[in-house]
Amino acid sequence: MSHYYQYDPSLKSNKKLVTYTFKGELVKFNSDLGVFSKDRVDFGTNVLLNALDENILESTKEVLDVGCGYGVVGLSIAKRFPNTSVTMIDINDRCVDLTKENIKLNNIKNAKVLLSNLYLNIDTNFDLIISNPPIRAGKEVVSNVIKDGYNRLNIGGKIIVVIQKKQGAPSLSRLMQEVFGNVDCISKEKGYFVLESERKN
Repeated sequence: MSHYYQYDPSLKSNKKLVTYTFKGELVKFNSDLGVFSKDRVDFGTNVLLNALDENILESTKEVLDVGCGYGVVGLSIAKRFPNTSVTMIDINDRCVDLTKENIKLNNIKNAKVLLSNLYLNIDTNFDLIISNPPIRAGKEVVSNVIKDGYNRLNIGGKIIVVIQKKQGAPSLSRLMQEVFGNVDCISKEKGYFVLESERKN
């Protein structure tokens, strides 16, 4: 059985077009079999994007989307905020290929995507790390999004994640408090929590 966080070269292709409007900007995405939420932008991602402060995004220079899938979060930010530089990473080759297509589809010039197992192929720091983490990949992977993310943030940079209460929001919140010394729930909707921590030093 294939999982969206694993690459399965034997998986057939059946692309479809998904559209999403982020802060008044229409973004188009090619999706396919073997990726997370292939038919539509999932509810958690929508909650995450709607929780983002427009004024903060206007002044944010470097954004990293961890576990980007076919690029919904990163490309929505990149298209709406063209002065922001967006890097997207995913472990799934098909996701990376789709995101490359979607960068071209939306004529986006301020975004790139890399194949990477979490932060393995990342050697720069960011002002904002954002993620709808791959819950099915296991607790350790989700925890490492937070733990390893600390050292990939600039001082004053923030990490923002979305997670369902029933899938571990309380324990992830405790971990973020432990790693960063602070955590805030900036949005909550239908069991989905958007959690934010800041690297203070």
